[in-house]
Amino acid sequence: MAQNDPPSDDAEKNTKWAENRTDWAEDRTIMALERTFAGWMRTAFAAIAIAIGFRALFGEFDPPWIAKAIASMFLLLAVVFALGAERRACKAFSRLSSHAVDSPKMPNIKLISYSVAAGSLALLVAFWVLSDGQAGGV
Repeated sequence: MAQNDPPSDDAEKNTKWAENRTDWAEDRTIMALERTFAGWMRTAFAAIAIAIGFRALFGEFDPPWIAKAIASMFLLLAVVFALGAERRACKAFSRLSSHAVDSPKMPNIKLISYSVAAGSLALLVAFWVLSDGQAGGV
């Protein structure tokens, strides 16, 4: 018997306490999944930040496509992180049901993930198409 349970010989009360603990555990799992999803999104944003940091090195590298290729790798990693987090989160959230906490809505999870992925891809295109504010050129 758990330490916080009131002593009781009533089987119905014990069953109710066990059901409550199970419900609370599921709610804690939902909150942990939210934190995990947020962590993967932070990792995707960190990869984007590293790629933008390489933008400062474009003029110093010779040839400049090397820095663009390195930045592109980090932008593609951000896409992988965002889409992978979305897939894992949606699969996990579909298996759980919340009791006392608000579970995130799947369209919101997808919107966040797809927006981060689309922004990364748009930045990738901008890195290769734009050079010092001008279209084209390397």
